[in-house]
Amino acid sequence: MDALPVASKVRVTAIPGDGIGPEVMRATQQVLAAAGARVEWEEAVAGAEAFRKGIASGAPQETLESIARTGVVLKGPLETPVGHGEKSANVTLRKVFEMYGNIRPVRELPGIRTPFSGRGIDFVVVRENVEDLYAGIEHMQTPGVAQCLKLITEVGCERIARLAACLAVAEGRRKVTVSTKANIMKLTEGMMKRVGEQVLAEYPELVHEHMIVDNCAHQMVIRPEQFDVVVMTNMNGDILSDLAAGLVGGLGVAPSANLGDECAMFEAVHGSAPAIAGKGVANPTALLLSAVMMLRHIGDFDTAARIEHALYVTLEEGRDLTGDIAPEGEGAPTAAYVERVIANLGRESDRVPQRAYRPIALKKWPQITWYKAATTRELVGVDVFVESERDPRAIGITLQAAAEGSAFTLKMISSRGTQVWPEAAGHTFLVDHFRARFLFREPPKGDAVAEITDLLTRIGRQHRWMHLEKLQRFDGADAYTKAQGEG
Repeated sequence: MDALPVASKVRVTAIPGDGIGPEVMRATQQVLAAAGARVEWEEAVAGAEAFRKGIASGAPQETLESIARTGVVLKGPLETPVGHGEKSANVTLRKVFEMYGNIRPVRELPGIRTPFSGRGIDFVVVRENVEDLYAGIEHMQTPGVAQCLKLITEVGCERIARLAACLAVAEGRRKVTVSTKANIMKLTEGMMKRVGEQVLAEYPELVHEHMIVDNCAHQMVIRPEQFDVVVMTNMNGDILSDLAAGLVGGLGVAPSANLGDECAMFEAVHGSAPAIAGKGVANPTALLLSAVMMLRHIGDFDTAARIEHALYVTLEEGRDLTGDIAPEGEGAPTAAYVERVIANLGRESDRVPQRAYRPIALKKWPQITWYKAATTRELVGVDVFVESERDPRAIGITLQAAAEGSAFTLKMISSRGTQVWPEAAGHTFLVDHFRARFLFREPPKGDAVAEITDLLTRIGRQHRWMHLEKLQRFDGADAYTKAQGEG
């Protein structure tokens, strides 16, 4: 987005949130008003208040309509039910408006002492925001075995890799690290590695590398200053962005942005902190820095810089800081901290390196159903998942008998990814969830619906089956992985 015309204002949906959310939102709005930010607020509700009204998504229709109108959101922390019940309101908002990119800057802040102070940490974690395990597609396969589908799409990988590249260019950064678990999850995480490297090859001005995600976590602690932009799939990015925030002072000072084609949401990463809600001691730094990112998004770069430097000067001076970042016993109320930041508007820090921010030149993705055609596709078999308390040898005998006279032959049986029939060396702890791999005796014609239905009918006479996956080859390459130990 280009810089704002002098007189224009932008309407922004403000969601104060839960716990300390209303306090940090009020504090942030006070600073923005004092700095002359060209923003008009449209307040909306999400989170605990919505859940209490029986809205399972945590986001009322009125809130969704407000976001659709404004396209820009500033949001405080929301309470999320853990382990049961309603969906996360945060995830709901990101997914409903397809805010596919999560941006988490990680920068050493003056005056906030950590074990990493003085290292010059200044990088950005870019996290894919709507796919992966966070698609939330789960099933109980048996009463004691749960499944979560990890969905990674090629276009999703391309979108997030391009966002990482465009952000690096906009902020004058030089390197992008694609971090995955492609050594284990070769199809899903492997797709992120392959597509990410293909996209970044189109940006010769950027150095790019791949790093296994567990090593990336290790390197963030050992040598964090090596990173510039790090891009990851959803769950990896969620975990490592929190780790990264810990390097520079924790979630209380960690801002974030969620970007999509039609909407952008800026939010504090920290929780709702109900234990201190209403006590006037909450730290608004994370939401204030998120608002700085929001101002840059809407093109108000000058105001963003004024607020950011006023905050830096306040942290450098070390006066009137809230208790979580002040020396022990010297914590000030939220109101005093806000007053100090406002008093420092117009001053500039000479200790924080300057960075020239420019608009992020995001690609606009068409509103169509994305489809990738294969030149050739072959159906080579099926994996049928069955529930059984029998041992693998007995299961193998019954499934071989079931396949007799069908279009299929039984190749192997696995338990939790390890082959257990035919037996191999070693010992696998068994549970009542088995994958039986059947291969076609002869290449089938078409989708082989009749043959697969016949096989399931045969299996169902002796076993309870709950899940089936086709084994395919696209353009001559296997589109499935082998079990551990499978020949």
